[in-house]
This record gives sequence, structure tokens and C-alpha cells, in this order.
Amino acid sequence: MPGLAACAAGLLVAWSVHRLVGAVPMLTAALLLGIVAVNTGVLPSATRAGSRFAASTVMRAGVVLLGLQVALTDIAGLGWQTIVMTVLVLLATLFGTRWLGSRMGLSARTSLLVASGFAICGASAVAAVDGVLGHDRDDDRERDAATAVALVTLCGTLAIVVMPAAGHLLGLSAYDQGRWIGASVHDVGQVVATATVAGPAALLPAVAVKLIRVAMLAPVTTAIALRVRHAGPAAGPAAGAKRPPVLPVFLIAFLAMVALRSTGAVPQGVLDTASTVKDLLFAAALFGLGSAVRLGPLIRTGRRALLLGLTSWVMIAGISYGGVLLTR
Repeated sequence: MPGLAACAAGLLVAWSVHRLVGAVPMLTAALLLGIVAVNTGVLPSATRAGSRFAASTVMRAGVVLLGLQVALTDIAGLGWQTIVMTVLVLLATLFGTRWLGSRMGLSARTSLLVASGFAICGASAVAAVDGVLGHDRDDDRERDAATAVALVTLCGTLAIVVMPAAGHLLGLSAYDQGRWIGASVHDVGQVVATATVAGPAALLPAVAVKLIRVAMLAPVTTAIALRVRHAGPAAGPAAGAKRPPVLPVFLIAFLAMVALRSTGAVPQGVLDTASTVKDLLFAAALFGLGSAVRLGPLIRTGRRALLLGLTSWVMIAGISYGGVLLTR
């Protein structure tokens, strides 16, 4: 209870910061507040268990509600060329980032979490992949997940400033700029913010392309779960950990929400409410994740992780730009 109360307080402060300074996203504020709180001694040790619960279970509840944003009909309307391009960009970023992470000396788990966050859908993907990897050392698990989410937050925030100006300099039309943003920016909220800065005409294609990546969360996470389940005791990012089920309950619920949203039977008011609740759950969970980031131990690997995040961001932006040009 103390930890959950702390996350609720962090959520309230993050929401207030966003209301006062609209340029600061609530999720970003929540993550930063968690990091500041734990490293300044504001959070006592009694809050650790509740913060862990928020960073895992509450985050997964947000992933379930994320499924209500994915309408398969909206994705189909983009055409097969854009769908194939987006999937190929996702896979290239996923495998490329993981390979780069291993070359930089980062753990396989950290590399995979960063790769998933950048390639698929930011913090939601980090939570989903973290949920199927299994673990045997909670502190390392939370630190790895928090590092991945922090990198997604940093580079996604940079994208809001950089990509609209870059798209203009590159001479992209509003439609193509929207597709570029949707294929390369990480969290759904960051995509919306970036496309809004780029112009109203970029918003619809950006969100539609982003939904392709969100829809890929289920097959990619399932593939990772199968790999962990069938890996030997010395293989996989969570070597020696208890094997998770092939398809976790929260991922089945995510797919159910996608199917429900695709029927068109859910009223818009319900969808709007679910989106708001999702953001609140993510904010509380990100505060919990942030409270796992103790800067002393993180600094030892921070430079390599930061380099991996920036490199992955440039990679996905470059590959997706080429994909947009090829599918005009």
C-alpha cells in the first residue's frame, strides 16, 4: 500500500505538471518524478513492493486498454505497401538494435527491451516484453525496464522537436510525413504530439501507421515468449528464470480488446474514457519504474545504453524514411 500510494501521488503531481506546462507530457513527468524521488531519498524502502507492483501489473493493465486503440479496418485502409513497409522497418529496428546492444556490451535483456520499445510502441512494448521474459533478480529487471523506458522517453521527446522540421526540409508531403512519423516515433502519445506539430494533415496517416506497429505487439511478444519457453537453461535473456506461459493473460486480453475495437461496436465515449484510464495507469506505472532507477549503478552502463538508444532512433528514422520514399 505505501508504494501504490506513492505512485498515486506521483501520478497526481505529473498530471498537475502537464496541466501547468502543456509541453511536458504526463508520462514523461511521471518517469522523471520517480527517478528524482528515489534518488533524493523521498521514497522510503517500504514503498518498493508497491512500486514494483505498479511497474509490472499496473503497466500490463494499461497495455490491455491500449488494444482499444487498434482498429484493424484503419490499418487495412493504408494499403498493403505501407503495411509491409512498416512491418519490415519494425523487424529491421528490432533485430538491428538488439545486435548493436550486444556489440556495445549491454546485457541481452537490456538490448531486447530497448529494441522492443523503439521498434514497436515504446513503454507499452517494454512492459509486454518484460512480462514474458521471466526474471530471477527483481532489481536488475526493474533497472533494465526503467532504462529502456527512459531512452524511449528521451528520444521520443526529441522526435517531437526534430522530425517535423526534418520532414519539411526533406520536402515530404503532409501525408508522407505522417507515415514517416508513424513508422519511426515510439509511443502513441509521442506520435500524436509529433504529427500535430507537423500539421493537421499528417495526424491521420501517422496514427494509422502507428497502429500497425501496435498491432505487431502481440505476434512479436508471442515469438519472444516461445523463444524463452523453449530456450535451454543457459540461453535467452532470462537464463535460469522460470518459463512463462506461451501467451500471458494480459496479452490475450490485449488481443480481445483489439477484436472488440475492430467490430466498431464500442461507443466513442467508452473509447475516450479507456484512453484516459490507460494514460493514468501508464503514468502510475512509469513513476514506479522511475523509482527503480538508482543513478549510481545506472551510470556505469548509462553511456552505452544512451548510445544504443540514440543509434536505434537514428536507425528507425533512416530506414522508415527510405520506406516512405519507396512506397509513395
